[in-house]
Amino acid sequence: MQLTRSGARSVTAPSEWFTGTAWVDEIAAPVVASRVRVDTIHFAPGTRTVWHRHPFGQVLYVTEGTGVVQARGGPVEVLRAGDSVRILPDEWHWHGAYPTTFMTHLAVQEVAEDGTEAERGAPVTDTEYHA
Repeated sequence: MQLTRSGARSVTAPSEWFTGTAWVDEIAAPVVASRVRVDTIHFAPGTRTVWHRHPFGQVLYVTEGTGVVQARGGPVEVLRAGDSVRILPDEWHWHGAYPTTFMTHLAVQEVAEDGTEAERGAPVTDTEYHA
């Protein structure tokens, strides 16, 4: 067993993955045989990820605020605290905060054996974000 105390250190999210400002708290990184990664992501209003996909999909669980998510070809969906969304394996998508509110979500995904967590695509345009 490994005990981790609350108060994970927030780090600024990498700008090549986000438009706007976001912070990441690593909750669980893959260790030994496990390939599960869990992060808490805190999005400032209007901040969103770039288009991306995960080899085994992803689960998002909103803990605070209001957010948005979109799968390629689908509508932009509003997310509220308590909502969860399952992103399918290799499904291009993006997610972020609503334009006027902060949003925090847990992101859970399996990491491929080669260490791949996600493939980065193009930034989400303002037109796509506000659709």
